[in-house]
Amino acid sequence: MDFYVYYKVQPADAASLQEAVIAMQAGLARSHGVVPQLKRRPAPADDGLQTWMEVYPAPGATAASADALLATLEAAAADAGLARWICGPRHVEVFEDLPPCA
Repeated sequence: MDFYVYYKVQPADAASLQEAVIAMQAGLARSHGVVPQLKRRPAPADDGLQTWMEVYPAPGATAASADALLATLEAAAADAGLARWICGPRHVEVFEDLPPCA
């Protein structure tokens, strides 16, 4: 299973948010062995906001471990204070791997 967390950001808040997310993801990598990614759409949306995406690959995760990781991600975001730089909610999507086509 992989976790995709996306949200909107004012361009003026981008540098502060990036610093906070990178620090949060480094801590998650150390404590939980995840290899997170941080992405941003190349162009702002029509409203001028940037769309950012945090990606947390969790190969081999079970439903129970996925629930635990999701709780950990939410707690880490709250501890890092990310909400102060984000416009609106953080949206979390979970995807699971499918067997390759033969």
